[in-house]
Amino acid sequence: MSRSLGDFEQFVLYALVALKDEAYGAAIHREIQVRTGRSILIGGVYTVLDRLESRGLVESWIGAPTGERGGRRRKYYRLTSGGLVTLRDAHEAFRSMSRGVERLLARMDGDL
Repeated sequence: MSRSLGDFEQFVLYALVALKDEAYGAAIHREIQVRTGRSILIGGVYTVLDRLESRGLVESWIGAPTGERGGRRRKYYRLTSGGLVTLRDAHEAFRSMSRGVERLLARMDGDL
């Protein structure tokens, strides 16, 4: 198995899952910002995509030219089978760590 994923790497992979066949840089950037409420730099998204692709977790392809982009092509991304396994492992580790914590956090609220 590949090394573990950082938070932002996970956000990018989750965005690829959510966007399906429409996962290109600007859409991924927007998806992460909307879902997390964080302001992020698009350059960071591309840096992570490149890193994930070099690790074999993501693959890319160039789409057909579009009129809305003046004939320019978009670069699209999708999870590889290894990326899916890695994301599932990271997701399960998070779920395992967080199981039952919601109740504890709610009880601690008044203790702070």
